Amino acid sequence: MNLTTLDLIVFGAWILFMVAQGIWLSRQKQETTQDYFLASKALPWWAIGGSLIASNISAEQFIAMSGSGYVVGMAIASYELMAALTLLIVGKYFLPIFLKKGIYTMPQFLESRFDHRVRTGLAIFWVLLFVFVNITSILYLGGLAMHTIMGIPMIWGVIGLALFAATFSIGGGLKAVVWTEVVQVVILVLGGLLTSVLVLRALGGSFFGGLEVLLEKAPEKFDMILDKSNPEYINLPGISVLIGGMWIANIYYWGNNQYIIQRALAAKSIKEAQHGTAFAAFLKILMPMIVVIPGIAAFVLHADISKPDEAYPWVLSNYLTPGFRGIAFAALVAAIGSTLSSLVNSASTIFTLDIYRPFFLKKSGETPALLDSHEHDSHALTGIQEKHLVRVGKIAAAAALLLGIIVAPLLGNLEQAFQYIQEYTGFISPGIVAVFLLGLFWKRTSTNAALVAVILAIPLSAGFKFLAPGLPFMDRMGICFLIIAAIMVVISLIENKGGDKKAIQIETGLFKTTPAFNIAALLVVGMLAAIYIVFW
Repeated sequence: MNLTTLDLIVFGAWILFMVAQGIWLSRQKQETTQDYFLASKALPWWAIGGSLIASNISAEQFIAMSGSGYVVGMAIASYELMAALTLLIVGKYFLPIFLKKGIYTMPQFLESRFDHRVRTGLAIFWVLLFVFVNITSILYLGGLAMHTIMGIPMIWGVIGLALFAATFSIGGGLKAVVWTEVVQVVILVLGGLLTSVLVLRALGGSFFGGLEVLLEKAPEKFDMILDKSNPEYINLPGISVLIGGMWIANIYYWGNNQYIIQRALAAKSIKEAQHGTAFAAFLKILMPMIVVIPGIAAFVLHADISKPDEAYPWVLSNYLTPGFRGIAFAALVAAIGSTLSSLVNSASTIFTLDIYRPFFLKKSGETPALLDSHEHDSHALTGIQEKHLVRVGKIAAAAALLLGIIVAPLLGNLEQAFQYIQEYTGFISPGIVAVFLLGLFWKRTSTNAALVAVILAIPLSAGFKFLAPGLPFMDRMGICFLIIAAIMVVISLIENKGGDKKAIQIETGLFKTTPAFNIAALLVVGMLAAIYIVFW
């Protein structure tokens, strides 16, 4: 990419601004676990919504989803569009329970509903998933972008991105992560839209003219639902996208995934949390224009690339003018940095509070009552203990980034990294979704049923992958979820003749939402229906 002096000035100024902001935020006192891991529970709705999108949109979307757009087309956008609907469901039915419980982490909820075995098992799975799938793949994709755009060797690009994320993810905790993400989501959206607008203008003379050219020259790329004759059916198996395994992926990601839900757990109130998810749902509907259209445009323009994941950098290199390239590149790095910092913070949160904390308190000779406590505020821990856990959290965050740097270059043979992330996350998501859905909404769900689901999830998914290689991974997720849920139901019916003693008590009015949330939900559903009707 021929970056001009103006591009480098724009890009460099943005990076320096973000680093300075991160360092400034990190200097603020983080004395308690609530300060460090939950941003002092003071986030407003607009910060939650913006942070949700900034955490979600990264190289995984800009690079990998554009690459899938190059191969598949708009069908890959179902991940974004279905997420908008999932955010509304999570806001209405999941968040009221989580916030009422006052939890800090998803594993903590599992202990309050089941026991420490379920908590510890899934905590270990989550840390491994965050570090060896999510963090490493995002560092790899970011390094690929730096290499393609600037010619920087992959390993130095990976190291540079890790150091960039470290400036606001290690010292400042969730508060620094969220407030830098609020700023970064602005450049992320504007820079992403700018890229799409300019490449479409190059194609058809205007934004809408470019869309007409894409529709005319590649109509097959605008099929939202693929049929079995499509070679990409294995990744997006037709109607299953709407009524099958896609729901497992989305409910897991938006409703049970620590690094996403942690923002809502840090809200001022349930109202702020729900309005934040509604705001994020609107932004989600905009995302296909930013992350899929450039990939389709690269296909129509016969991009000279060796692998699909090079489509987005190719568009940046060839169709953005000086100055604008710097903005678009800054948007890409901002997206990578915000997601990395979110993942690192959440991996650190789970490791510190769900794996290390019980060991630390037991070693310190604390009473059984404190060991079993689900409260992580100053009423449960001394000031010295709180500061020690914050320090451990910072060390864990640094270790997660270091492991990511080591493993990321090993992912160089991936063709479509987005599908890699989805597939291997799908090894654990069916079990997690089954445990949470039944644990939240069925009072007879037993602890042993949840434990069996945790143990069974990965072997069952791996078995299907290797014994039925022709089965689309999305269908595999749906089937594994149904099998695990059925096993949980059978075990629970045998063990519990009535409601489980730790069952969630749903109070009248718990799921009531504000008129603003309800209107937003109707608008989002209407827009989604229109999109699928037009591009079915």
